[in-house]
Amino acid sequence: MKNIRNFCVIAHIDHGKSTLSDRLLEETQTISERNMQNQALDDMDIERERGITIKSHAIQMYYQHTDGVKYTYNLIDTPGHVDFSYEVSRSIAACEGALLIVDASQGVQAQTISNLYLAIGHDLEIIPVLNKVDMESAMIEEMSDQIIDLIGCDKEDIVLASGKTGIGIKDILAAIVDRVPAPKGDVTAPLQALIFDSVFNQFRGVIAYFRIMNGTIKKGDDIRFFNTGGEYSADEIGVLQMDQVPKKQLSAGDVGYVITGIKESKEVKVGDTITLKENPCEIGIDGFEDVKPMVFAGIYPIDNDDFEDLRDSLEKLQLNDASLVFEPESSVALGFGFRCGFLGMLHLEIIQERLSREYDQEVITTVPNVSYVAYTKKQEKLTINTPNDLPDPTLVDRVEEPYIKAQIITMPEYIGSIMTLAMDKRGILTNQTYLTTDRVELTFEMPLAEIVFDFYDKLKSISRGYASFDYVMIDYRASELVKLDIKLNGDSVDALSSLVHKTKAASFGRHICKRLKDLLPRQQFLIAIQAAVGAKIIARETISALRKDVTAKCYGGDITRKRKLLEKQKKGKKKMRQIGSVQVPQKAFLEVLKLNEG
Repeated sequence: MKNIRNFCVIAHIDHGKSTLSDRLLEETQTISERNMQNQALDDMDIERERGITIKSHAIQMYYQHTDGVKYTYNLIDTPGHVDFSYEVSRSIAACEGALLIVDASQGVQAQTISNLYLAIGHDLEIIPVLNKVDMESAMIEEMSDQIIDLIGCDKEDIVLASGKTGIGIKDILAAIVDRVPAPKGDVTAPLQALIFDSVFNQFRGVIAYFRIMNGTIKKGDDIRFFNTGGEYSADEIGVLQMDQVPKKQLSAGDVGYVITGIKESKEVKVGDTITLKENPCEIGIDGFEDVKPMVFAGIYPIDNDDFEDLRDSLEKLQLNDASLVFEPESSVALGFGFRCGFLGMLHLEIIQERLSREYDQEVITTVPNVSYVAYTKKQEKLTINTPNDLPDPTLVDRVEEPYIKAQIITMPEYIGSIMTLAMDKRGILTNQTYLTTDRVELTFEMPLAEIVFDFYDKLKSISRGYASFDYVMIDYRASELVKLDIKLNGDSVDALSSLVHKTKAASFGRHICKRLKDLLPRQQFLIAIQAAVGAKIIARETISALRKDVTAKCYGGDITRKRKLLEKQKKGKKKMRQIGSVQVPQKAFLEVLKLNEG
């Protein structure tokens, strides 16, 4: 066990984490030159194109230290985006050390800090790495001072490196041996192994990745999942290199995988503890929780005949991504579809893109919303995932919405405009700290619903890309929320209804009405587009009817002849309006649902 080192890599998006991991794989000859490609640990095309890590990965490397001893390194890669923070916390819990990567031209950012606090909370040894030092825009002295201020290390502790050219890679590998402690654990104790990730293989079922804290697991052992209670047989166990390498047994300190033939990814939960059926451990590993979706949206096929295909596609996606939840729902306007829960807006975008690329499913996504809690006058608690779940206002005592603590790190010159943006989104400033003379950290408490749409994009544009953002859920708070209905000639269009704050209902309603007026085709009769809260109409637009010039055949003569023809036409239009229904074309839905308050 003394020759094992388990470590993870934490960094903000785009600070060069995947490229640096590539160099470590090359230096330790874990991957041959022939098989080497950029971002070797990122499997998905989307990850390569966007330069982000969506799914965490683990890989074993072997390193010959200068003292002649051969060490086993287990690198557990982590996603960099705030949506996947639970996965990051489980990866960190499986390690004893962490490489903290900071871009030499961008400095410390919000996600770096939040993941760093997670790592310090788990008592990890931090090795600071200043990456991209070969770039012309690198500010090595200033960024080194930032790291020293942040973690209180000495200047000599910071490793200067470049993932692109390979500078400092040998120093990082040596620092891991010298600074990261070897894993502790009792080989003879009952088995206790933390699941930090799982993947689905269509031939073998769900493969769980774990780190053994105590005890030993052998091939063929009967195992139990501590929190879910499932019991299975360990058909195959092994270690993770570029391919899976089967082993007969693994002990405390090892990182590996187990195949049990499970076909449902829901049965293997990240953060759960694996123990033996015969000799189980008394307590599970701390920190397990069910991943709760934060953002909900309806996903509908463009053609209703594709409903079953969409169900199959979502089920296959769920096998690879257990945090996606969905259930069937129907809408008068859009037909049959699914109500899906996502970890955040990036997760929603990725699922949409994967449906399109991997399964050829083009879909309509309804306006995303968060999950609310409503209390009736009888104090019954209801979970509200769609605006249509909200009971009649006369029965509701109060509605509570989720609040988050948002951390924004930026330069001092953008403080004013960021505060204005946050206050506009109902944010409350709770703290303002100068990390250095040119970096300030602002902490806000604000409703999750306000950041779901366009907050991140607006933050990036007003700060010219110099602000970074991270958030954590704190609690639910009572709020004045109302259900906004959109009506066409008096009929509600359920797909366009939304829950909004009372103060924003009028402007949001006007906005949607104006968009619909531009998008809906004119009919032979007048169309009234209305936004309503309960029985009160708060905004209205009118699309005038297409009219035929019925007076064209009248020339000269008495005005009453013209009036008679116009009155006749008016009666016809009135009758037509009563029997005619307004069809909303798919294109109009797509456009209105893209609107996101913008």
